[in-house]
Amino acid sequence: MNRIITIANQKGGVGKTTTAVNLAACLAAAGKKTLLIDLDPQANATSGLGLDKRLIAKSIYDGIINSTPIDQILVHTFVPLLDLLPANDQLNGAQVELVEIENREFLLQQAINSIKNSYDYILIDTPPSLGLLTVNALVAGNKILIPLQCEYYALEGFAKLLETIELVKSSLNPELAILGIILTMYDSRTNLSSQVADEVRQHFGDRVFKTVIPRSIRLSEAPGFGKPIIFYDFRSSGAEAYIKLTQEVIEREETSAR
Repeated sequence: MNRIITIANQKGGVGKTTTAVNLAACLAAAGKKTLLIDLDPQANATSGLGLDKRLIAKSIYDGIINSTPIDQILVHTFVPLLDLLPANDQLNGAQVELVEIENREFLLQQAINSIKNSYDYILIDTPPSLGLLTVNALVAGNKILIPLQCEYYALEGFAKLLETIELVKSSLNPELAILGIILTMYDSRTNLSSQVADEVRQHFGDRVFKTVIPRSIRLSEAPGFGKPIIFYDFRSSGAEAYIKLTQEVIEREETSAR
């Protein structure tokens, strides 16, 4: 069974790319052959795995816009079992170019079709918007994981995201389902984080993962060194949280497959 997980939230700064990079690395460390697709023009997932986007000759842009074979774009990262389809600045123009292309919502799905059976898990990092790149990611995926920041306005725009998911599901990808909501930037020292977490759990119940991702200086530092947190500081609270989240993701996915 293909496990293609789209990580999305149109609100920026919620830990989306942090979750994509660290979940991908932890899945690989758990022995799962994993592919991370960087579909965000900022290319932070690419740099978070130690690659300089300025030196990338071919990116996922070429795969979806120029129909370049994916095996010509694929990068084997320093993390065993973790591959990457990188992004670079060219992806900035894709939103405009996609408008003129027939069946534009299916281009990512078509691009990865030849290699999707080679992986246990494929994760897609998306832009902080609900534009055509994100729609491509929702069409290509069969599950969506939603990072939600433990701060005021956390639910702002959330209804719009759920509306978009339902629209994609009804018209483009009937297999799409929510894998779960992950609470990020949790600060146990404040009442605010607890209040937001309680409110989200009250609204969404079991859809919310038990694991919460803490605010962590080490998590913030790791991308600057081009390393997922388990390779930067294995003993940190951030590493512990992403290891636990990975266990939950595997459990949910393998339970649903039975």
